[in-house]
Amino acid sequence: MAKINRDEYISQLRERWNNMTITSDPMFGLVMENKKICLQLIQRALPHLAIKELADITTQKEIRAVAARNIVYDVYVKDHAGRVFIIEMQMADQHNLPYRLRYYLGQADQELLNPTDDYRILAKYPTYALMFCNFDYFGRGWARYEFKMACTRDPHLLFGDDRTVTIFNAKAKSFLKDDEPIKSFLALMRNHVDNKSRFINNIQDEVSRIKHNPERRRNFMKFETLLADARYDGRQEGLKEGLQEGIQNFIQSLRELDIPDQVIKQKLVEHYHLSEAEAADSLSK
Repeated sequence: MAKINRDEYISQLRERWNNMTITSDPMFGLVMENKKICLQLIQRALPHLAIKELADITTQKEIRAVAARNIVYDVYVKDHAGRVFIIEMQMADQHNLPYRLRYYLGQADQELLNPTDDYRILAKYPTYALMFCNFDYFGRGWARYEFKMACTRDPHLLFGDDRTVTIFNAKAKSFLKDDEPIKSFLALMRNHVDNKSRFINNIQDEVSRIKHNPERRRNFMKFETLLADARYDGRQEGLKEGLQEGIQNFIQSLRELDIPDQVIKQKLVEHYHLSEAEAADSLSK
């Protein structure tokens, strides 16, 4: 962002903030911080579980891996029965969904199992990955694709690791009876608002409340402006010391906004053109 265009850019950010919907980043996570709405979404997505109450909700939850790629979940939820729910909003098909979820589920266990624990402790924490997609990854037209590991000789023989992957398709043409509760939310992802649904109205009201929250708006504006400045600084040829100072100021500013280090690392790579190792080194200083 050229410095002389800052006022114009700020105006564009305000417009972007005002036009956000439930599928916008970071609006989905902000809305899911509302425990009532998050609970209703899970209840509609997985009605057979009959969930009554959530214990904890964390948005932008970072899972740190040793000598491996860290990840950040959009929404990470636990209920009082010990069940874990990883909830993601995916608007663009990056053609890697099964592999991404394979890694996500593997990393999730790091939060649940201590170094000296017996593996059987994981039986206390059934884990569910919910991916809401604005595309049909598997091309069957279904609203819901649910996966559990099963025997190839007898599909009725489940592996029994208590992990379930459910992928929702907002562009679905075919809905089963169990899909009806989530149908209005999938329609909302396509900007089709069911005004007769109290659940949808609650989401829309929450989106509006967040947009009119001055602190939320300031944090969004500050974050995006910092990223734009990083893009500008990354394109400039200047003294190395000045660039390093800019990088450290950028890191400190994002940390003050409680942005996870993994997200900051990704932004350093994108906007300062650093390698993964250089970005990690900058974060450690």
